[in-house]
Order: sequence, then structure tokens, then C-alpha cells
Amino acid sequence: MPPVEPDFSGEPGAARSVAVIGGGPAGLMAAEVLARGGANVTLLDRMPSLGRKLLIAGRGGLNLTHGEALPAFLARYGEAAPHLTPAIATFPPAALVAWCEGLGQETFTGSSGRVFPRALKASPLLRTWLARLAGLGVAIRTRHRWLGWDAAGGLAFATPEATGTLASRGPIHAFGRSPPATGPLSLRPAATVLALGGASWPRLGSDGAWTALLPGVAIAPLRPANCGFTIAWSEVFRRRFEGQPLKRIALGFGGRVVRGEAVVTATGIEGGAVYALSAALREAIAAGGPVVASLDLRPDLSAAALAARLDGPRGGQSLANHLRRAGLPPIAIGLVQEALHAGETAPLSRLVKAMPLRLLAPQPIARAISSAGGVAWAELDARFMLRARPGIFLAGEMLDWEAPTGGYLLQACFSTGAAAGRGVLDWLSGR
Repeated sequence: MPPVEPDFSGEPGAARSVAVIGGGPAGLMAAEVLARGGANVTLLDRMPSLGRKLLIAGRGGLNLTHGEALPAFLARYGEAAPHLTPAIATFPPAALVAWCEGLGQETFTGSSGRVFPRALKASPLLRTWLARLAGLGVAIRTRHRWLGWDAAGGLAFATPEATGTLASRGPIHAFGRSPPATGPLSLRPAATVLALGGASWPRLGSDGAWTALLPGVAIAPLRPANCGFTIAWSEVFRRRFEGQPLKRIALGFGGRVVRGEAVVTATGIEGGAVYALSAALREAIAAGGPVVASLDLRPDLSAAALAARLDGPRGGQSLANHLRRAGLPPIAIGLVQEALHAGETAPLSRLVKAMPLRLLAPQPIARAISSAGGVAWAELDARFMLRARPGIFLAGEMLDWEAPTGGYLLQACFSTGAAAGRGVLDWLSGR
């Protein structure tokens, strides 16, 4: 694939003009690093406003990062850890916390080690961040969908604005909004950062369509990560318990047990305990079809204590009343009854401690919290630049990594965005 040479067009500052495509955390951080480094930055996004996925994350408190020691933190990224380590070590959790507080958003660390802004939402942080970017001179263009490269080698966009180049445009509107119009657009910056996200929650802007725009670049297929799984519930169970939580449970698979919570859905199960095992479950299903996970409905009670309560005579009690002796809530009782009706013959205590859950398939990627897969690391140099296209840098979920929830997802997006921004500045200075 031939490299795309920049067209400076004689415009002032063109030799340091950079396009950042994608207005999520990775793209916004890249834009900030670039602007602070003296680049002339234009940030473009296909949605009407920026940071939509960040705002959704804010509904859960905006878990920015995690306070555990860096070696344990980095191990959360599995096989991608060696590739992500330079970026995260340069912009680690402590730096992200300092950056957040520098925007006037005080943070705190919860009992689990997770780090949140004191406001427990994203909108104040995003609003202040966009104001900072505007103050740094970052031009923001929304409703600009990247289409790849045009015949002349420029970046092509489907855009609501009139035909021409960005240099001919009118004023940029603050906080990620621009007025509607019609027409295409072509842009030839000196460098470009692609931060187009994965494919989870596509209605928020990351639909994975970019995978068709990088011919010749090795891309691992995008797959759901931190996702729920399909279970063939009976109609009676589904109708009664859909949407209800399973609290203080433990889920086991492949020799690993995770305590937490889950939620019964119309088509299966999701929630923190499920997400923690989702990568192993997904890969096992891909390799051999449906798998069986083990659900402990009372992890705080020993098998012996449960056997003493449940495996003796019921004395005329109904099954539901008998199970209440083990402190089971209605949804847990429903799961035991579901298993018995499906033909399970294990003692009640065994079902409570090791309820078999047959997981058929991961939930669709559109429902996943994040996605796995992306551009292979071998395609990038140490500056996060595509080897096949000098001047094109990548960041965020476009890259082939995944991580559990708990602050690891956002940290890697912020860190790789900063790394790509630094990589652009280094490349431009070398030219």
C-alpha cells in the first residue's frame, strides 16, 4: 500500500496540521497532547456531539481507572500487556487522576480500588475538557463520517457541510456541535490519528465500519467483550424473573471463580461476575460450542452447612419454603426449580453451590460493554503509527486488546490516545 503524502498547500501551519478522527476518550486525549505540542488540530466525528460513550459510562459512576499497583494493573490486559505497557507506564493511573483533577473534577478511590470522579458522572468532566480543547485551538467538526482515502490520497468524509476543504470552512462551534448542511469534504493533513473505537454500542458512534477502510492491514475480527451470554430459559422463569438481579453470587469457569452480581435477562445472563469471565467463556464457545458455567448461589455458606439445611427430609414443606431455609431469595429458588424441571438430579445443596448454567453463545457485540479484536500490533511501530501508511496513527479500541471492567478500559483508551499524540509530534519533528 503506497503511503499518502501530505499536501501542505502553502497554508500557514500546514506542516503541523493533524486530523484526529474519533471523538471518544482516545481521540480527545490525542487532540489535547497534539495541541499542547504545537500542532494545528482538527478533530472530526461522525456523531452530532462528542464523547457519547463516555457519557454512557458516566451513568455507572464513570470508573476512570483502578488504584492497584501497576504490575498487577498491567497484567489485566493479558496478551496485549507487552504492547500497552509503554503507553500506560508513560500515562499511568496516577497521571490520569491528576489530569482529571486538573479539570476541576476531584476523584476518590472506592473500597474495591476503582477510581471515580467525585461527581460520579461524565458530563462535568467532558464539558470542561471540551472547553480546554477549544482554548488550545482545537477545531471540532461533528457529523463528519470518515470514508477512507479519495483518489488524490486525501481523507474523504461524508459531511453535512458544503463542498471544499476544511481551510475554507466557517467558525467552529463549541462543545462538539456544528450546523447541518450538505456536501462532501476532502482533507490532506500532515498526519492523522484514527481513534474510531470498536463495535460495541454502535448507536453511540463506534460501529466497526472502519475495518473495511484499511485494506492490507491485518485486523483481528471484532468480538464482544465484557458481554452477557444466551441461556435457554423456560418461558415461566423468563416471564417471572427477567430483569431481576442475582446478588452476592459466585460464578466459576475454567478453574476461576469470581464473586459479584449478575442480572437475568430475557435471553440469558449478564453483569459484573459474568463480564469478568466473558473472554474465557467466549473463546471456549468459539472453540467447541455451548459451555457450562458453575453458579454458586450462596458462596458465603459451606457445602456442609448447606447440606445440613437442605439435604434432609422436608417434613411436608414445599420446595420453595424448604429452599428458604438456606436464605435463598425468590430468583435463586426459581433457578433451582428451573434446574430440577430440566432434569437435574443432584442434591439440593449441590445445586445451590454449583448450579450448572449452559451458556449457548455470547450476546451480540452491539450489547457488549466493549469489544475485543482490532488492528494487529505487528502493523504498528513503537509510535503507534501504521507501518504501511506513514503519518497514520491509531489509538483506543481500534487496536487488538481487551480488558475487564474496573477502570482498565478507559485507562487504556486515554493512555493510547496520549501515546498516539506523542507519536505524531515525534514523527513531525523528525520530518
